[in-house]
Amino acid sequence: MIEIPEAAVLVDQINKTLVGKVIHSVIANHSPHKFAWFAGDPTNYEALLAGTVVEQAVTYGGMVEIQVEHARIMVHEGIILRYYEMNEKLPKKHQLLIEFEDASVITASVQMYGGICCFKEGEYDNKYYLIAQEKPSPLSEQFDDQYFQRIIADDMLQKKSVKALLATEQRIPGLGNGVLQDILYNAKIHPKRKVETLTTTEKDLLFESIKRTLLEMMLHGGRDTEKDLFGHYGGYKTQVSKKTVNLPCEICGGKIVKKAYMGGSIYYCEGCQPE
Repeated sequence: MIEIPEAAVLVDQINKTLVGKVIHSVIANHSPHKFAWFAGDPTNYEALLAGTVVEQAVTYGGMVEIQVEHARIMVHEGIILRYYEMNEKLPKKHQLLIEFEDASVITASVQMYGGICCFKEGEYDNKYYLIAQEKPSPLSEQFDDQYFQRIIADDMLQKKSVKALLATEQRIPGLGNGVLQDILYNAKIHPKRKVETLTTTEKDLLFESIKRTLLEMMLHGGRDTEKDLFGHYGGYKTQVSKKTVNLPCEICGGKIVKKAYMGGSIYYCEGCQPE
């Protein structure tokens, strides 16, 4: 899944690789997928994009937006975005394929579910997109301790779990179930802990872990469970994930466990993160 660090890495790679390229042709919905979400009619994407020049890429939370003349290409959630040089073998299945005039290609393919949205500038009114544009990224200076403390002090959140606090309702766009595992591991807080049970010290540790963990993930090219624009896994070694479940914790030797919770999975150390 594209979350904050992966989005930042993809945007950096797109800006270094695609800026200035002219779009030659577009194929949308080549391999229909019931969990591929499009903005408007995908058959109109070629008319919208062909002949335009890639200007820059930006990220809003976990959304990656490629800006071209008067239009936008935005992907999010479980979209696999890949770049191919001329004559490289392309995937047989994809939900979006953009060929440039130099014969290089990017494809977007759905893994589980995800959104591929091409639209005229200023004409996409999806609420999640608009919220993600408004709220500061944890990687920015605007996301400071004061800002976070206002979020966590909300009376409506006190009975909710820390996982619910961090990864639902777009309170922190782009911070999802994937990155929250290591954030909570580094803060030594169990995902099921109620917000009201956190001490002042734990709240401070949580804020620091959000900032530090996401920055480390980004600086290492994303998590080792996700791939970048060129199909390479990130260099950040996840501490609690599908790659470490049932292994001993590197800090205390306790077992890394996986459990179902809130419609997904949580990973944590039995020793470092007592429930």
